Formats: sequence, C-alpha cells, structure tokens
Amino acid sequence: MNTESVLEIRDLTVAFRIKDEYYPAVDQLNLTINKNEVLAIVGESGCGKSALALSLTRLHDSKNTRIEGELLFKGQDLNTLSPGQMNKIRGSEIGMIFQDPLTALNPLMTIGKQIEENLDYHTSLSRKEKTKRVIELLENVNIVDPKRVYAQYPHELSGGMRQRIMIAIAIACRPSLIIADEPTTALDVTIQSQILDLLKQLQAENDAGIVLITHDLGVVAEMADRVVVMYAGEIVEIADVNELFNNPKHPYTRSLLASMPGANVGQESLHVIEGRVPSLQNIPRGSCRFSERIPWIPQTHHAEHPELNEVAPQHWVRCTCYQNFHFEDEVGDGKEIVLNGIAGTQ
Repeated sequence: MNTESVLEIRDLTVAFRIKDEYYPAVDQLNLTINKNEVLAIVGESGCGKSALALSLTRLHDSKNTRIEGELLFKGQDLNTLSPGQMNKIRGSEIGMIFQDPLTALNPLMTIGKQIEENLDYHTSLSRKEKTKRVIELLENVNIVDPKRVYAQYPHELSGGMRQRIMIAIAIACRPSLIIADEPTTALDVTIQSQILDLLKQLQAENDAGIVLITHDLGVVAEMADRVVVMYAGEIVEIADVNELFNNPKHPYTRSLLASMPGANVGQESLHVIEGRVPSLQNIPRGSCRFSERIPWIPQTHHAEHPELNEVAPQHWVRCTCYQNFHFEDEVGDGKEIVLNGIAGTQ
C-alpha cells in the first residue's frame, strides 16, 4: 500500500447550529488518507460519518455549520479556499459518490449530459471529445449499451445502473481522492458485489485514495485497507483491516462486530448494543462517550478526557476501558466468535 498521503485532516471539528448553539458532530478529528488506499469509516447512524464526508468536499450549509481545523489536500488547506477555488477542486481532483443516486441525479437531464456537465466545468475538451469520453466512462463502469444509456434519464435506469452513473461522474476527471458515502445502500447483494469490484478496479487504475463511508462490516472486510471506527463524533479505534477483525479492542468496535449475523457461534440471537447514539446536545463530552452503553463497566475503568493511544503498531484506541471490557452476559466463558470468517476469542 502506498503511504504517500493525499489528504491530512488536522483537528477537524464540524459543528451544527441547533437554535442558537453550535454542537460538534465531528470533534477534533485527526486522520491521514493515503494514495491507493481504501480507508473505511464505520459506525452507527449519527456517529458523524456523513458529516465528515460532506466536510471533505465543503458541501455543508455554511449558514448553519461551523467548520474548524485543517484539511490539507496536496499541500493546501481546503478550509481556506474561496467557493470558486473549491469548485475547481470538487469534481476534478476530489470525486464524491453520494448515498442516494436517484436524489443526487437531475431527473430532467439525460445521463450523457450529466456526465458531460462535469467535463464542461473542469476540462477544455471539444464536444466530440466529451461525447467520446462519456461513452468511455460508461464502458469503464460496465454499462451495457452505453450509447443507449447516454440518451436515457435517471428514472429509466435500475438502482445499480444509477449508482454506476454516480461513479462515472465521480471519476470523470480522474480524481486523486474519491469519497464514497454508503455507495451500496439499498442494492441487492449481487449488484453490491459488482459495485465494490468496480471501485477496487478504478482505485488500482487511478492510484486514488478512497474514503468509504459505510455501516456494513461485510463491505469493510472485502474492501478496506484500514478502518476507522467512529462513535459520537470521535474516532474510537483505527487499525489495519485484518488487525481490526482479528484483534478488536474498543468496546464499541467489539460490540459492532458481535452484532454481525453469524458472529457468535452457538447463539441463536444477535448481540444488541444497549441504548443508542446520543443526540448532539446530549453527548457526554470530556468523558468516555460510550460508557453509558456499557453500564456494567465501572466508571473507574474509563479515562478522563480519553485520547487515542497506540496499543500496537498502527493500532490506535481511545480510552482505557478496553483493558477491562467484557460483554455483560459472557464473562469468562471464552466463547469463540467468528467475524467474516476470521476467528478469535473473547
């Protein structure tokens, strides 16, 4: 894996206004995305994944959002750029694959025109060259009969085809960073696999870094090089994908993995994480944010103002509670768990 960075995130805070107060949805986040790397960001809804993704492309509503910190892309801080300067980077050097292509695509424009729109803004290709490039892109994303699809509208395509169109738009200018926000949501398993294979193929061809936002740990196991686990606006664990599945540390990571179908050998029901992700106004800032969902772990086992600590090479965990964590109903039973085919014990 290439360790040359394409984006460095430093002390990023993304806060949303609720009434007259701003509440961070992403809180003092530090992260590096490398070239030719798939970095997966996982967590439940409300953990801050999509807020992070939109901040990387500066697509938040500026009237109700406050963004602080640095987003160093090829040496320049995206947060200091004017809207015009950011528009030149967004779509050309940074591509975005949105979660719902049906709402992201313009229902009144043909597929060909929507892909050409990106080329119009970022290239000086002639009309003939643009048409040729669009057909080439449709072929690259495995669209059958690309000349016919070129003239069609989004509602005439299946969900899987619409997602391929979103990918074609995102890669039209060969970006060095692609942000994919839940790219396989609502797709059946066969189409999902095809989309993931396509992303891996495009990553290899363009040497691009991919930020993959997802809640699907099966997708993570198949796609990712490194994994970031987020909870309540913070990173709670970062590790290589094999390390994370073989040796998860943070209670939240272990709880997510134990919630996967087939994770707990010999049990008929899935593990259920107690409680829910707190709202922005109710996040317990300054303490372990997951502590309320594992109440059987004493507060003395949690650090005050917990920080990320490197517990093994390139394996980072927040708080000290992982050292004494156990599942409430599985103390000392040594049950084996199998995570996506990777065995471990707890």
